[in-house]
Amino acid sequence: MTEPRTYPHGVPCWIDIEPPDTDAAVAFYGGLFGWTFDDAMPPGAPGHYLIARLDGEDAAAVGMPRPGPAAWNTYVAVDDADATARAVTDAGGQVTSPPEDAGPGGRAASLVDPAGAPFRIWQPRRRLGAQAVNAPGTWNFSDLHTPDPEGATAFYGSVFGWETDSLGDDGPTMWRRPGYGDHLAATIDPGIHERQAAVSAPPGFADAVAWLAPLDGDEAPHWHVTFAVADRDESREAALRLGATDVSGPVDSMWTKHAVVRDPQGAVFTLSQFTPPEGA
Repeated sequence: MTEPRTYPHGVPCWIDIEPPDTDAAVAFYGGLFGWTFDDAMPPGAPGHYLIARLDGEDAAAVGMPRPGPAAWNTYVAVDDADATARAVTDAGGQVTSPPEDAGPGGRAASLVDPAGAPFRIWQPRRRLGAQAVNAPGTWNFSDLHTPDPEGATAFYGSVFGWETDSLGDDGPTMWRRPGYGDHLAATIDPGIHERQAAVSAPPGFADAVAWLAPLDGDEAPHWHVTFAVADRDESREAALRLGATDVSGPVDSMWTKHAVVRDPQGAVFTLSQFTPPEGA
């Protein structure tokens, strides 16, 4: 049996969405990524929490409907949800939903950082976090869009121990959780350091857990999710056929081909095809 993926304290571990129309979200994301869905709630329980799976592995979830446009939520793994919620308030953030048990799966809380970006924390018990990641049709990473990069660096560094690296003068800012690459190497990915060296990945990339980005236009501070795809153009066309709309057209960068789309219920996300430089 394959060893399960585990997430140390301070590493983003899960994503979910709470759309106004659950059935429509299941149809859209199932059609786009090939996900199947199983309800994590016991029979007879009020509501549902639909675990999206790809090839039998947990990838994401569709939760109970919430009013307003849909948005993807990013969860960060923590050792102690109650202690982390206190650390968030001490660092200038807010607790919008205090820690509570989510059945035997774990313990969760909803929070807002000092600039107003919502995020969540997850203290895992039975449900460890996403098991299918970084492969076509799965969550690749999350990045914070904020008006205050310096404040965000201080806040998330204080709460989760994150450190930042800027990838060039005009490049993105990478958030690292020191020691995460060694955790991966010791558990599910023993060749991570050698593999990344072979493609000339930036120093410390094995520890990368998130990205920091400025706000784009009039968007509100938020955590944005990116999904890996095998072919950016095919996935974008599929999303549009299923009712999505373009936010930004196809963009080619040094390492990826990507496009940002909005699902039929308003959730914005990125489709990203990994395209390393020739010879890397």
